[in-house]
Amino acid sequence: METSETLRNKCAACFRQFNKIEHLVEHMRTSYHSVHEPMCGICKKHCRSFESLREHLIGPLPKQECKNIFNLRGCKFCLTILDSPNARRIHQERCQFSSVNGLIGRFANLGFRDNLTMDGYTREPQVVALACKMVGGGSDGSLDLCGKVCIIDEQENIIFHTYVKPQIPVTNCRYETTGIRPEFLRDAMPLKQVQKKIQDFLCNGEPMWKIRPRTGRARILVGHGLDHDLDRLQVEYPAIMIRDTAKYPPLMKTSKLSNSLKYLTQAYLGYDIQTGIQDPYEDCVATMKLYNRMRSQVHRREDCPLASDPQNRNNFASWRQNELERMSPEEMMALSRSDYYCWCFD
Repeated sequence: METSETLRNKCAACFRQFNKIEHLVEHMRTSYHSVHEPMCGICKKHCRSFESLREHLIGPLPKQECKNIFNLRGCKFCLTILDSPNARRIHQERCQFSSVNGLIGRFANLGFRDNLTMDGYTREPQVVALACKMVGGGSDGSLDLCGKVCIIDEQENIIFHTYVKPQIPVTNCRYETTGIRPEFLRDAMPLKQVQKKIQDFLCNGEPMWKIRPRTGRARILVGHGLDHDLDRLQVEYPAIMIRDTAKYPPLMKTSKLSNSLKYLTQAYLGYDIQTGIQDPYEDCVATMKLYNRMRSQVHRREDCPLASDPQNRNNFASWRQNELERMSPEEMMALSRSDYYCWCFD
């Protein structure tokens, strides 16, 4: 039974209750609750990720009231609550992305494209998605080597799409999943040439040391597991310009581990990828769609939206303990900020 004291010590975001107000203060100090967290459209509970919100709504142990309403008016892709079952039907038809256009584009563009220098330098930062398919090197074929790479723009047009010739011998083309044969790599573009083309294209005339988000010409790079892809391509790029769907907190599992791109595409976009022989174009399209879905989240604007901003450094400082203990949960929530960069800022 909730008493007036436990209600006073109830977190305004995740609804966790504490016996003492000082325990609630410590929770707020370390939780980084914010308006950028996924939130239940019914009870307004904040969740760590969309996976956590999904469990809250339709998981094995959901909140029953929220589950009942969600079953009638909730979109299973973006987890939004609509005004009526009919509104949900109309919304979900638009919300479910179709893979048809992507597949047509993929099979129509199996030839190689190299438009990295076609447009020259542009003034405004652009968003591009990159994906690779790996072949095997080493004595047992387990060493990942980039065998094919693709870059697309926001409209899913292919900018760069080519086989890559690794610097060491390929011992396993992994044909069953990559569709790559040894003869495809024999006269392919050398890795060093691919690396330079991609590096120059991403920086877009901006020196590496000068790259800053939203202020220069460098491009935002979208992908899934980009650390691995860029390492295999031997490309360096600042983390502030990378949007990785494998490391974005709202898209991660409740255990803070990464979801696969295959799962994210099926759960949040509504279609299947990586069935049979795979092409990096398909992965590029999926990550770009996921990025645009996350970027389109509407959150309340704040002057200093990150916990790391200097203006927020003392919000939950220990020397303010007595002052914080006199605040209501809602007042403490108003002080709290996110500890990750939300893509809605883009």
